[in-house]
Amino acid sequence: MRIVLLGAPGSGKGTQAARLKAELGIAHISTGDLLRAAVKAGTPLGLKARSVMDAGQLVSDDIVLGLLEERLAQPDTRDGFILDGYPRNLAQANALDGLLARLGQPLDAVLKLNVPDADILRRTELRFKAEGRADDNPDTVRKRLEVYAAQTAPVADFYSQRGLLTEIDGVGPIETIAARLLGALRAQTGAAAER
Repeated sequence: MRIVLLGAPGSGKGTQAARLKAELGIAHISTGDLLRAAVKAGTPLGLKARSVMDAGQLVSDDIVLGLLEERLAQPDTRDGFILDGYPRNLAQANALDGLLARLGQPLDAVLKLNVPDADILRRTELRFKAEGRADDNPDTVRKRLEVYAAQTAPVADFYSQRGLLTEIDGVGPIETIAARLLGALRAQTGAAAER
């Protein structure tokens, strides 16, 4: 099963993707994690991404697509994957369609977590204090939410027009949200969401 998990920064995509990975037995691919790993390793793509991420901006499409293509070539993605944090704009959504068509792995479902900005700011502030991630700084998060509203939110329409999108209430206990996601997958894809 090939899934895109959409939602604003701090909406719980990473937490829920990890739960879906465990439930469905498929790879969890976070472009944020791919980027952070590249930055930490000091790869050429990582060095380009570092200054952009620290400023709260989105990393260029070519960098992210390059990292993603490398990741999708790994064997653990053959049975499916959950994309967390990608695509972030319409150009990326089109590029992803092209990449997946070349790989013969079209998407099965797109799930969007809906969480109010006030809840996101509260969540990311707690994570910033606990983990110290530069991209969780409250000022950076506000900028990222503005960018999300302008660039990423329209991606939901892109997938809705293709009959792939299901919107999920992302507020509540983690287990409740996970159950909503699994229920939506089962409704959208039928037995494919059963393990």
